[in-house]
Amino acid sequence: MMKYLDHLEEIIITFLIGAATVIIAIAVAHRYMSGLPFPALQDWLLGINMSWAQELCIYMFVWMAKFGAAYGVRSGIHVGVDVLVTRLPDSWRKTTVVIAIFGGALFTGLIGTLGAQFVWENGMHWSVLDKLGMPIGEDLYEGPTTPDLEWPTWIVYLAIPLGSYLMCFRFLQVGWSFLRTGKLPHHDHTHVDGVEEIPVMDSTEALEEYEQHKFNHTDKNGGAK
Repeated sequence: MMKYLDHLEEIIITFLIGAATVIIAIAVAHRYMSGLPFPALQDWLLGINMSWAQELCIYMFVWMAKFGAAYGVRSGIHVGVDVLVTRLPDSWRKTTVVIAIFGGALFTGLIGTLGAQFVWENGMHWSVLDKLGMPIGEDLYEGPTTPDLEWPTWIVYLAIPLGSYLMCFRFLQVGWSFLRTGKLPHHDHTHVDGVEEIPVMDSTEALEEYEQHKFNHTDKNGGAK
């Protein structure tokens, strides 16, 4: 189950950043080519409405940031200042890390709850009742829409509760793992997926390797490695 959630999280982030990049490239090309002095091409391009592209990309980057923050908790890529924590005794360090992790879970859970309440009152309540054909009270309203796309804003704001709750879950997941193993997720910024890592030798090991193979003529590659 967790593997599917991890893959879904990565697919959402990848799709959002990839689609936003393509849309931005098309919008920039459209804006540039619309200014070229070719009447037929210019008239055709000006007839294409791309005013929605910037708004859509902003929303996509917001969603990407919220889900990317949750991915960062899971993989340990968030920047943290641990100068003081690393100098504490082991028992104090573990307690401090646990407090920090569950503090993050509490904060993101609170943001998710407030965000869900905001989304519900910003038009989602009306939309759900309308879709179900249930009576709508006079105190409910349809809610605002976005300027260019004219989408209900509660759909855009769903990124807040969904991303925050996912981030809260990742904090709890990391905290539980730390309590069991005493280890936190760590991301090696020098590692690239799909690229085979070459072992790094210090100067002494490299010199020994050279001395061992410099006169080895039977090696199929010949010479020093």
